[in-house]
Amino acid sequence: MNSNYREHSIIHPEAQVGQNVKIGPFCYIDRDVVIGDNSWIGPNVTIFEGARIGKNVQIHPGAVISGVPQDLKFEGEVTTAEIGDNTVVREYVTINRGTSYANRTVVGKNCLIMAYAHVAHDCILGDHVILANNVALAGHVVIEDWAILEALAAVQQFTRIGQHSFIAGGSLVRKSVPPYIRAAREPLSYVGVNNVGLSRRNFTTEQINRIHDIYRIMFVKGYNLSNALEIVDSSIEPSQEKANILEFIRSTERGILRGFNHVNGSELYED
Repeated sequence: MNSNYREHSIIHPEAQVGQNVKIGPFCYIDRDVVIGDNSWIGPNVTIFEGARIGKNVQIHPGAVISGVPQDLKFEGEVTTAEIGDNTVVREYVTINRGTSYANRTVVGKNCLIMAYAHVAHDCILGDHVILANNVALAGHVVIEDWAILEALAAVQQFTRIGQHSFIAGGSLVRKSVPPYIRAAREPLSYVGVNNVGLSRRNFTTEQINRIHDIYRIMFVKGYNLSNALEIVDSSIEPSQEKANILEFIRSTERGILRGFNHVNGSELYED
């Protein structure tokens, strides 16, 4: 820890601070906090009890970690807010701890949470997730690995966002977003497969084409959801991508977004 700033911050004696952790001035670090080795805590950061911060984490000025949930049902139960290794939390981000519903809020490893984003109670974020500036997550949101939400997206409670998906800036996410797709427009709709992201993550052309084939059946050809699922199940050869998509859709209780086909005079855009 950088002793030059210790006298300018309040660090509870029961906080567990790892090796080579740098803490800037005017921070508040509560009891029952764990900070992993080689992390950097910038000036004016507040870390309340229940925070579990991994190794090599960066938390920038003004962020508030493990604040009390903004949930009227919360009764002071002991819960946590967890941040995985190598994650970057930018300025004025707020990450609330969990409630008795899940007992924890989780931000995974290697994530980037940009300035002013809000992660509410009981949210579970996977690894390599990016939340751009001012993204707002309501409680109980689940975001799978490698998903990206552009600036000012707002996500309704209990919504799921699938792996490797991409959500356009300013979107209102009221329904769950299946894996591997791009979502945009109002109401939020399928606008194509996330080709760029998948290519960057070394998906093969064959894998990407298979995903296209699945989503053409799901969103472009006009089938209702139950029929589309049956057709995909019977006509598309087995693969991990197919299994991930079908499992996601079948296990999502609050419904998924749909294609933007012939809504307000617009045609569905699909690569």
